[in-house]
Amino acid sequence: MEFLLDYGLFLAKIVTFVAAIIALLVVVKAVNGKGPKGELEVTDLTEKNKETVKHMEAHLHDDAYLKALHKLEKKENKAKNKSSEKAMKKAAKAGKLESAREPHLFVLEFKGSIDAKEVSSLREEVTAILAVAKEGDEVLLKLETGGGMIHGYGLASSQLDRIRSAGLPLTIAVDKVAASGGYMMACIADKIVSAPFAIVGSIGVIAQLPNFNKLLKKHDIDYEQLTAGEFKRTLTIFGENTEKAREKFKQELEETHGLFKDFIREHRPNLDVDSVATGEHWFGTKAKELGLVDEIKTSDDLIVDACKEKTVLAIQYVQKKKLTDKLAGVAGEAAENVFMRLLSKGQRPFM
Repeated sequence: MEFLLDYGLFLAKIVTFVAAIIALLVVVKAVNGKGPKGELEVTDLTEKNKETVKHMEAHLHDDAYLKALHKLEKKENKAKNKSSEKAMKKAAKAGKLESAREPHLFVLEFKGSIDAKEVSSLREEVTAILAVAKEGDEVLLKLETGGGMIHGYGLASSQLDRIRSAGLPLTIAVDKVAASGGYMMACIADKIVSAPFAIVGSIGVIAQLPNFNKLLKKHDIDYEQLTAGEFKRTLTIFGENTEKAREKFKQELEETHGLFKDFIREHRPNLDVDSVATGEHWFGTKAKELGLVDEIKTSDDLIVDACKEKTVLAIQYVQKKKLTDKLAGVAGEAAENVFMRLLSKGQRPFM
């Protein structure tokens, strides 16, 4: 009897503990569901660069030089502010109050995953820039992706096309890789800049999936798949694939590849697309010879140079992580991505 009483007490504690955790999760989820899904972060890279230079100069020059340099900078800033204030007063009297700000370079970063889910942040960043951009402003996108789902990278390319349509010069810098769907994004730019050993190209389409039909038959397991429409599903993971289904799927791959090539021709008319649309990739130096990129440089070179004559702002839309993402961790997310890739490759091609 005493054992049953202790066991019941222990069980009650477990139930209470589990109920408390569930209640906490519900509350946290409710709190996370309220308010904005993310926020826009703006970092002044020009000021950051100046601070770096000052820090280095403090170790290179004596106190007398640094004091004189500080005095000169203070004098220049005072003159600049006075000139700006005078111009604003004059504009205000004329009833045309406009900011006389210097040209800006807006820096974006896109590190793409298989499903290009980062496009949700990109669209917020592009919208923010277009809301304040003026003549003389430019956009630099630091791109790093090996491509993935067609619809995701198609939407990402459309977001970049909004910048071009607004008349803002767009430069895309590839420091590591912009392949397949990544190059689809890159070709939107007015100028593509690549690091010497960055991977560029892979203008092709691929689809691959395992088939477990023989394994199921070996263990006498039936698999049924019902569809309405002859080609609602072509290749399948568990069913028996027919030659007709393979031919249809291959036809879809060729059609997608044709659309990919036409897209590149439209945005880079001087490129011999047929000679590079073989699915191969090249390093930056060779990519420049082939016309896939325009210049060999890193994004760091572009930003440092721009800091000398423009105000350079890094724009990043940071989304709040869902509670499930925080609890699952990296391992859970990796497993989810593998499963999603396996599932999706049976439905549509990748680029």
